[in-house]
Amino acid sequence: MAFEHKPPAIPTTRTCPFDPDAEYMRLREEDPISPIRFEISPREKDGWLVTRHEDIRAIMTDDRFSHRNELLALITTPPFEVTTFDPQPSPPGSFVNMDAPEHTKYRRLLTGFFTVRRIREYEPTLAGIIDECLDELASLEPPVDLLKAFVQKVIYKSVNSVMGVPAEDVAQLDEHFSAIMRIDYTIEQFVHHNTELNAGLERVVRHLFENPNDKLLGKLIATGELTEEEVRNIAWITIGGALDTTPNMLTLGTWAFIEHPEELAKVRADPELMERAVEELLRYLTISHLGASRVALEDIEYGGRSIKEGQTVVLALPAGNRDPEQFHDPERFDVTRPSRRHMAFGFGIHQCLGQHLARATLRLTFQKLFDRFPDLRLAVEPEKIPLRDRAMHYGVYELPVTWG
Repeated sequence: MAFEHKPPAIPTTRTCPFDPDAEYMRLREEDPISPIRFEISPREKDGWLVTRHEDIRAIMTDDRFSHRNELLALITTPPFEVTTFDPQPSPPGSFVNMDAPEHTKYRRLLTGFFTVRRIREYEPTLAGIIDECLDELASLEPPVDLLKAFVQKVIYKSVNSVMGVPAEDVAQLDEHFSAIMRIDYTIEQFVHHNTELNAGLERVVRHLFENPNDKLLGKLIATGELTEEEVRNIAWITIGGALDTTPNMLTLGTWAFIEHPEELAKVRADPELMERAVEELLRYLTISHLGASRVALEDIEYGGRSIKEGQTVVLALPAGNRDPEQFHDPERFDVTRPSRRHMAFGFGIHQCLGQHLARATLRLTFQKLFDRFPDLRLAVEPEKIPLRDRAMHYGVYELPVTWG
């Protein structure tokens, strides 16, 4: 299919800090599988944007759609000229952009570390980390940036305790991960941060091969099934995933609670509501605001559209998670909402591996933070908070808060 005019790009503008682009609402009602155009693609530049919850879930479980790196278009155009684009298959260990059976091989090795039972066993350790970081926060003179003064410290120490990577190494890696997850870098910045990130991961993994421990990466090495390259690429995914998602959810979620004091009051009155509140925050905020993408492996008739082999399909998770066909009054933040049918962690075989750890971290951190600082509030006007709307995962670059 050729388009008579250039279709719109993926909507990314936030009309308020918590709501996705209003264009998603129009498309979901009027054109739920709508044409878009990719500037850079290995094959078809014409593609599709899917905005209905039902359609997104169906495509995520349809094996006629692939997640392979070498087939997918770039869903955002780099802010510099790209003269050649020849994506290669994902390297060994980088299982996120693989299909079965390669994806299955690596995921099988990791799944046991992130089961519900294992995360429950880890919760006392996690709670201790949070308490320690809250003690450090309480020793500071407000106002402070909650992201740097508290949230990042929790995540760095958690990554250390789960994966066996020293917190100081995690902090250095985070600097580079944060830069390459933006979509407004220069080519010089992109090359620099990629080079430093790969060098840092290589150093960390080599040390673990020489000095194995009993944490996640050490135990993977101990299986004898993986090369140094494979472990390095697995570390890229697991550490990068932890650093670019949960911190954004914690800071943005804290802000959402502050801006909705009536919902926070419900949770503080009934702590058992926190589990539902976390699911609601995941749905309501949907920090994967550029969505997920798949590519058609064959010509497919779907929803009245003819999707050609090689066309990339972008699944608009923020739109699906605000679909009124699935969620009553979806624009409202409601901590009593019972549904867990949101897709903040994706769906199907590529669903987020660390989702149970993320849930536990969010639940315990929010509970302990507001118990310790019940009068936590913004230290600046909301419009002065810098938003991560030009990054792969939405959030804030800082959250100035005060108390007392």
